[in-house]
Amino acid sequence: MTIFLNFQHLMETIVHWNSLQGFTFFLFLTTISKGSGCELPSSPECFRQNNEQSVYFCEWSFNTNASDARFDFYFNFTGRKTRLGETTKNPYEIVKERLVVGFKIDIWIEGNTSNSSCMSPRWSGVLKDRVKYEAPRNVSGSWWSNGLILSWLAPETYPALAEVHIRPMDAPTNYLVSRFINTTFEALKYKVLIVNLQRDKAYLVRIRHRSTRVKDPLWSNWNPDLVVPAELEHEPEITSTLELSNGTRKVMLTWKPMPSAAAVTNVTFNVKDTQSSHDCPCRKKKKEHNTEQNSATVYVSYSSVNITVVAKNPASQSPQAVIRLPVASATNLKICNETLLNGKLKKTTCVELYELQDAQLKPKPVMILTARGGKKRREQIKTNMRDYIRYLYFEHRCVNGKPQTVQMCFFYKKEGVPNKEPQELFVSDETQNSAQLFWKPIPYEHRRGFLTHYILCVKINSQNEECFNISTSKTSYRLKNLTPDTRYNISLAGVTRTGKGLQATAFFITLSESPVNVWLSFGLLFGFFLFSTMCTVVLKRIRILILPPVPTPVIPDFTSRQPESEKWERKEEVDELTLLQLLQEGTSLTEKTPVFTEKWSDGSDMENEGSDSEGSSDECESSNSTSQALRKSGMTDIEKMDVELAMLIYRNGLVFDVKGESP
Repeated sequence: MTIFLNFQHLMETIVHWNSLQGFTFFLFLTTISKGSGCELPSSPECFRQNNEQSVYFCEWSFNTNASDARFDFYFNFTGRKTRLGETTKNPYEIVKERLVVGFKIDIWIEGNTSNSSCMSPRWSGVLKDRVKYEAPRNVSGSWWSNGLILSWLAPETYPALAEVHIRPMDAPTNYLVSRFINTTFEALKYKVLIVNLQRDKAYLVRIRHRSTRVKDPLWSNWNPDLVVPAELEHEPEITSTLELSNGTRKVMLTWKPMPSAAAVTNVTFNVKDTQSSHDCPCRKKKKEHNTEQNSATVYVSYSSVNITVVAKNPASQSPQAVIRLPVASATNLKICNETLLNGKLKKTTCVELYELQDAQLKPKPVMILTARGGKKRREQIKTNMRDYIRYLYFEHRCVNGKPQTVQMCFFYKKEGVPNKEPQELFVSDETQNSAQLFWKPIPYEHRRGFLTHYILCVKINSQNEECFNISTSKTSYRLKNLTPDTRYNISLAGVTRTGKGLQATAFFITLSESPVNVWLSFGLLFGFFLFSTMCTVVLKRIRILILPPVPTPVIPDFTSRQPESEKWERKEEVDELTLLQLLQEGTSLTEKTPVFTEKWSDGSDMENEGSDSEGSSDECESSNSTSQALRKSGMTDIEKMDVELAMLIYRNGLVFDVKGESP
């Protein structure tokens, strides 16, 4: 009896000595149930959540409908039963000072309700070898070039073993791929790499992990299913429209939706620009604009700006789409008259200076002066600016939260004359009186000032010289009104506000006139004259056919002259007049009709010249031939008589209309 009591006292002492190791205990799997309605199907699981933790958690399962269930925790070390406490919560937290963690012990639970009680099977083991991590937290997936990387918060700084279940979202629910992978520890996170996946598909992923540093680790609970969208492999396809209004450019961006597999979760679009367009220009702090829509509106000033759009989902981000807006085209940019480089800036105003090294207005270095910079920054900018270099000067303001360019011009810290002549001056298309000049502009880095115009000088045979001013926008010029077969010396130079620079020279000789060209000119002139004459004749012929001329009386042209010896007297000659009498109806031509033939005389003797006699004879013959033609025509006598009566008889310009009278 004494020995038993001493042994019992020894066991109680060992219970409080936690550092003692090497004892072996036995696990008794027994279930004691009193009454009904109480069931404990599993023994309690007690563990730490990492190797450094000093608190143990005990979990169990308990099926009951009673709301007043209470649980008593017990452990047995070397045959001594120790009650740890009573709880209604699951799991139950126990500090290690109340336990024997370095030796094998038995732990069980007694459950009590108002009408029943039961006891769980016992668990036997060493508590310090039991570690169960929490379920993976903050799990994320991201696509990389060689696969899918999963990461989550690490419960401790040592690598662990992970089990990963992966299923494509478009696959059946029973299709599951399980992989066991050792994690890596980076930046307080566990990471695993999953290879041999299709990057254009979305996946459901769940993970659990356990420690590799203890002898009896427990698997953690599974994390909630994680949706890993497909990779965003391509940049957004963006279209942009631009509106200019009072110094502000309104840029409206639209893009196509991303592929459905990549958009199973929310896709956000990050829009930003180098001007901080969603704030006033020249601000130190830049803002970004995130949207889930497929469009965005950006306001920028007239200076150069790059707008980038990047699509993001939880697993990847697309390559950035870049919209490059050059300097707003402003025609006829002039030299700055006044700038704010020497004045005081307001808080809503800033100055931008771009160093221009080519004709495309592509800025290289940029210098920004704001009101915050103060005098020190102003002097620094002036020191960094170089002489004879062209700068593009912008003055921006913030108006209603939007950037606005109020001045845009060229600026030189110091001007000079061009140190290079216009390039490749040559003459082409020479003729007898003209020639065409061509050249290339002076490179901008050699202008050394604002080029106002070109000056072209033309010298004839080294004697007279004439100069012209030509616009800087031109690269050719036509010389006219030149003298054939003449030598011309020309020179071309650029002019700034400081003076004229180096000049390019050339000479040419106009072509001499060719005899072939002269004869060709005469031939063309003669052909034109001949053609016009023929046209005149043809037109007259056509007019005569369409509008025949009306006969006009023949009026002899009398020349008034005085006779030499006696007074000149006008003489008249009267030819014989034949009177024909109209036949009455029923009278034939066989009947004799009186024909009267008389001599008209003025009562004096008339001298008949040979020519007049011949004329009278011709007229008689003509009258007789007409009568003979009428007889031979086969006409009736009455018709012949009508024709003869209708005829007009002309005698020396006098017309007699003779009509017969009935007896």
